[in-house]
Amino acid sequence: MLSGYCACINPASHQKIVSGENDGNSLTPPDPMATAQPAFLLRTECPPGACNCGRDALLANPAGDLRVLRLTREDEKRLLQRLENVSSLADLQHMQDRMAQQVGIRLSIQSSAKEVRSLRGITILVHEQPGLCRKTRQAIPAAIKRSLEQRPEIAYEILNVGSLFEGE
Repeated sequence: MLSGYCACINPASHQKIVSGENDGNSLTPPDPMATAQPAFLLRTECPPGACNCGRDALLANPAGDLRVLRLTREDEKRLLQRLENVSSLADLQHMQDRMAQQVGIRLSIQSSAKEVRSLRGITILVHEQPGLCRKTRQAIPAAIKRSLEQRPEIAYEILNVGSLFEGE
């Protein structure tokens, strides 16, 4: 039984790094070289059967993009809060770019091809990616829609990108 251990991953080698105190019940102590400086903390696993994110397959793939695993639950809460509080379309686009750069999450936000009468006509798609939790893929569009409800001028700007209001 290990207590006080933290599982981290080194992105260069995809090796698991274990750091912490040994409680005496462990058969092998942690490698002193592995505990030197962890690269980043991994997001905790979802309960078995609750998610289809492909986290284990991503960890097993040496060429996999591990950036999405940097998004811990606390970071996700801060991201969702930030998305709920965007102030303009430029701010939302800036957040899209930052999400793609830092954790590899790609978004598509566009108006529907059919007639748009409400926010339901704006499509927000989080592209599938190994390691991205199902709940996160659902929470990001919900946070953006809450932001658009609070600031309808952003929704109008999104609709106007396709020149919906140009003729008026």
